[in-house]
Amino acid sequence: MRILFIGFGNVAKETARILNEKELYPGLDLAPIVVGIFTQRHGGVENTKGLNLKSILNNLKERNSLVLEEHELSCLKPLEAAQKLDYDVLVELSALSISEKGEPASSYIYAALERGKSVVSANKGPVAFNYHKLKKLADEKGAKYMFESAVMDGAPVFNLVQRCMKGCTIKGFSGILNGTTNYILSYMENGGTFEEGVRQAQEAGIAESDPTMDTDGWDPAAKTAAFANVFMDAGITPYDVERSGISGVTPEMCQDALKRGKRLKLMCRAYNVDGKIIASVKVEEVNKDDVMALISHFGAAIRIESDLMHPNTIIQDRPDLLDTAYGVIEDLISISDKNLY
Repeated sequence: MRILFIGFGNVAKETARILNEKELYPGLDLAPIVVGIFTQRHGGVENTKGLNLKSILNNLKERNSLVLEEHELSCLKPLEAAQKLDYDVLVELSALSISEKGEPASSYIYAALERGKSVVSANKGPVAFNYHKLKKLADEKGAKYMFESAVMDGAPVFNLVQRCMKGCTIKGFSGILNGTTNYILSYMENGGTFEEGVRQAQEAGIAESDPTMDTDGWDPAAKTAAFANVFMDAGITPYDVERSGISGVTPEMCQDALKRGKRLKLMCRAYNVDGKIIASVKVEEVNKDDVMALISHFGAAIRIESDLMHPNTIIQDRPDLLDTAYGVIEDLISISDKNLY
C-alpha cells in the first residue's frame, strides 16, 4: 500500500510512528510505503521508493523541518501532490476549517477520489460540509472514503452503524462530542474558573492555543453535522446546527446544578422530526443517573437510537493521540482487506 500524507500534525506523526514501529504492535498487519508527506507549514517531500519515516520524525522533532537541506523539498503543493503523485491511499490529516467550509481538505480528497484513489481522513470538515458529494464520487470511481477518526478520536462509531446496523434506520443520536468543553465544565464543578480550565486543557494538549472553536461550539457542531450526514442522510452543515457554546457558563452554575443532582454538559443532538433533521449543540442539565453524567474530563460518548434496536451507547474514556491514530490505521487496514466489503 503506497500512502500519501497531506497534513502532518500530531495525529499524522503518531500514525507515522506506529507504522514505523509496527513490530511493537503484533496485531498490525500492514506493509505501507509512504511516498509523500505534504504540509502547509513545512513544505513537502516525496520519494517513489518510500520515505524514511524515522528520519523525518527525527528532523521534525530536532530541527522543526521535514528534511536536512532545503533542496530536498518537493516543488509540488499539497493539491498538486494529490493530483500527480503515484499512490494508492491519500491519508488526509489537515486541520478543520469552518470558515472555509471544509476547504482545502475537501479539494485534496476530491482530487484523490477523482483518480480512483482511496482516502482515509481524520478531518471532520469534509464530512460535515461535503459528505454526499465525496461519497458519490468515491462510489463512482470504485474507491473508498473513510473517516473513522473524524469524530470521537477513532472510537468505532461509524463502523458500528455502517457495518453492524445495516438493517436499521437511525432515528437520532445524542452525546458529548467535545472533550475540551467537557473538561472545562468538570473543572468548574470543582471550583476552578473558566480561564483556568481552558489553560489546563491547553497544557494537556487537548485545546488549541485559540480554544474558541471548542468553547463556542463550532467543533461539536461540525461533529454533529458529520454524524447526521452519515447516519441519517441529513445533508446539513455546521451552520444548520442550532449552536451555543460554554463561554457563558460560570463555576456557580455548574456547582448549583450539582447541588440539585444534575451536571451541566454540552450535548450534541440530531433527530428526524417529520422528515426533517433537527440538530443542536447546547449546554443542558443532565440527571446524575444518566450515563452522560458519568462522562468526565476529556471523555466522550454517543447514544444512537434506531428502529430495530434499543439505544446503543459508546463511551470513550480520556482518548489521546494514540486513539485517533489507531482510527486512521484501522481505516487503512479496512481498505487493504477486500473481504470486509
